[in-house]
Amino acid sequence: MKRTALASLAAGAAVITAGLTATGPPSAVADDDPQRIVVDLAERTGPVKHGAHGTLYGLSDEGVPSDNLLEPLGIRTASQKAPEGEQHPNGDALDVADSFFRNGGDYMMIYMQDIYPTWPYDDFGFQDYLGKVEQIVADVVADPHRENYVYVPFNEPDWIWYGLNTDDPAEYERNRDRFLADWKTVVEKIRELDPGARIAGPNEAYYDRRFLPDFLSYAKKHDVLPDVMTWHTLPSDSLPAYRGDYAHYRQLEKDLGIGPLPININEWGGNRDLTVPGQMIQWMSAFEETKVDAGGQAYWAAAGNLAGNAVQTNKPSGSWWFLKMYADLSGETVRVTPPHPSELDTLQGIAAVDDAKRQARVLVGGSGGDADVVVEGVDPALFGDQVRVDVRSTTWSGQDADAPPPATSSSRDVEVSDDGTITVALRDRDVMSVHEIVLSPGGAGSHPDTDQPWSASYEAEDAEIVDGTVYTHGTAEDWNEHAASGTQDVGSLNKPTSSVTFDVEVPEDGRYRLGILYGNQTGTVSQQVLRVDGANPRFVDYPATMTWTYRARKDVALELDAGEHRITLAASDPVLGAATGEATLDRIDLERVPADASRPITYEAERARTADGVRYRYDEREQSGAGYVAAGRQDTVTFDVYAAENGYHDLDLRRAGGMSSLALNGAAVDGTRTKPTSARRGWTRDRERLFLSAGMNRVTVTSTTGRPALVDSLTVRPADGPVQTVEAEDAGNELSGSAVVEEAEHASGGAHVGGVGQGAENTFTLNVEAAEAGRHLLVVHYANDERDTGHAYNTDVISRPADISVNGADPQRKYFRNTWAWDNYWAVGVPVTLEEGANTITFSNDTGLWSGYAPKLDRFELAPIRVPAG
Repeated sequence: MKRTALASLAAGAAVITAGLTATGPPSAVADDDPQRIVVDLAERTGPVKHGAHGTLYGLSDEGVPSDNLLEPLGIRTASQKAPEGEQHPNGDALDVADSFFRNGGDYMMIYMQDIYPTWPYDDFGFQDYLGKVEQIVADVVADPHRENYVYVPFNEPDWIWYGLNTDDPAEYERNRDRFLADWKTVVEKIRELDPGARIAGPNEAYYDRRFLPDFLSYAKKHDVLPDVMTWHTLPSDSLPAYRGDYAHYRQLEKDLGIGPLPININEWGGNRDLTVPGQMIQWMSAFEETKVDAGGQAYWAAAGNLAGNAVQTNKPSGSWWFLKMYADLSGETVRVTPPHPSELDTLQGIAAVDDAKRQARVLVGGSGGDADVVVEGVDPALFGDQVRVDVRSTTWSGQDADAPPPATSSSRDVEVSDDGTITVALRDRDVMSVHEIVLSPGGAGSHPDTDQPWSASYEAEDAEIVDGTVYTHGTAEDWNEHAASGTQDVGSLNKPTSSVTFDVEVPEDGRYRLGILYGNQTGTVSQQVLRVDGANPRFVDYPATMTWTYRARKDVALELDAGEHRITLAASDPVLGAATGEATLDRIDLERVPADASRPITYEAERARTADGVRYRYDEREQSGAGYVAAGRQDTVTFDVYAAENGYHDLDLRRAGGMSSLALNGAAVDGTRTKPTSARRGWTRDRERLFLSAGMNRVTVTSTTGRPALVDSLTVRPADGPVQTVEAEDAGNELSGSAVVEEAEHASGGAHVGGVGQGAENTFTLNVEAAEAGRHLLVVHYANDERDTGHAYNTDVISRPADISVNGADPQRKYFRNTWAWDNYWAVGVPVTLEEGANTITFSNDTGLWSGYAPKLDRFELAPIRVPAG
């Protein structure tokens, strides 16, 4: 059976050498003639653009996805629907604007034709559309973010309304002239109503070498040039053509004497690409290389999940971590020479050097196997005589399966030789992965433990299959099918005799985590029977997923003896009987669970997000990583911290010097002000016990005095604390109006509360006691599968809002994203401020929005944000 390295260890071995000649690495480094990609730190190509990772309908509602997922990515542009648009039930530009712009957004494109409900757009005549344009502009002009919007008046006119893609020359001329006249009318109308408006177009579905010369000539002559040039690159074959198309367009501008206009490739990639780091880097490296203003991941599935990179509302996927690696690039990009620049599914890269931070970062991926990353121009004046080289990787985790922070697989100091070259040899790479290589001054500090628990992966299509079918997904020819590990999965496991048996081998006795990557489109919880070596059958429950190929992960704990085993997932069992429903299987992962299952994670300050005034230092102070940072008054250092589960965690801040305080997810945490210390006495550890949300959390250290605060690292580990758990159906809670307790097999207590909303009188009130006054986190476990099912291919899920009032005060509105099924239960954290003693928390919904109901309420966890550390 084919066995591959597990996602978290996809880097394999990284062999780092220095002083190699330009002809390539010696045979001792690689015997199999690995691919070679060259990074020249001496050849700067301009400031990092950070434009390649925008999204179309990546946001659906206020807080969906969470600020914790948005802010670290620094997404500059997004495209959303017109105000009051009916194309989709959510994603209104004006509704998500606050969320987008407070998290670093630069501008938002408004798809104006999404005012219509039908795809392709209803054609009720141009005058009907012109009236809607006036309505949209009036709404935008009244919005406080009006200067940050860009109007997109037409979407894919090559085939919608105008037929610019016709093969008939005479018909093309007629269609072209009609579009150009309508373009002129709409642009002039928008500018009449909004004199400062920015307009983008023509926004065709592909780069159109026939139409664009005509369009630009006409637009220049009539003074209706777009402010932003847009087109789409969606199928796989558009990626190899991109650099040529870009060069053609820039030459066209020169020939016509216009521009250069900023370019936004506001829809790129198919389902085979999105969520897969090794695919995404191929597109994003091309966009960053050509310095287009922005690029947006296409919208093929559901709104509100950042094109599939956000899991639930607050959890990162493997591809989210890649986007964060991209966002962490700073300074100036440098020349990267891949072995095959414009060939599909080949090794590509992005690299940048930051003089102020004294760091270089290199991202590579796009193919599997062995590769040598040759870094040239390593300047001793910037990095010193020794260079520290750290390597880590991230890979596809499944579209709806979260992933922990990438672990460091290699960390070494190397001497910089006279030719200034370092080669990082990456071996046995996962084709779906991206590797991050960070160079910084070496010779000081300490290196992390790179030993990780044993792990391995096994593809379902290579297992022993009985009464099931192997399907192929996400190839270049099948570019809009969702990706699958190994490009195949096993489905149609719906017969009583259906089963998939994996032959595995583990190195030692102990506990293992079995991760099952599956799909379940039944609309409810499905099952399979799990057997190990033919014995001890048990049912495995699979929560619903969006489609059969939209993967989630089910984790199961196994006790295994060292040696070979057979793991079977079956539709039935002689003892247990038939499983409910069915599921598709992509692969299984086995990972050894260490004796200390709650291993701490250390986040280094020199890798954190910092304010502009923060200084980076690499002198020897016995720091935990390569260096540390010095933050002046009001300067900030933000750590993006992952928590596997909701709960308390101990946060150990290693620091020295001036005073500082902590904020969690943008809110100051009372009582966390540190005392000044003498830097000469070494580092001090301050421990705080805080309640973290499952997924991502932003922990910000703010220097509060003129004396610089030296920050080395933040170490995070799970801890215990006082958490109240309350079932929604408990007798102590209050239901009014139509609110009712409903039996629910998969709810935590066998029931949940529904019927909240659709009128102010239909409420649910949670009665709780607080040991002390102050900020708490209320974790709401809920289900929601409300949908608008009219779209041709998008899954138009609806987020249900709830207005949450504490002790009768003005409510805060929280949106609860769709969970794919009424018996799938997800969790969202809601900050609340409680009084000491008895408190009431009331849920209602009288909003008159797409959904007038609150979600089904299952259970609640309530905990103070901060408690004394043990």
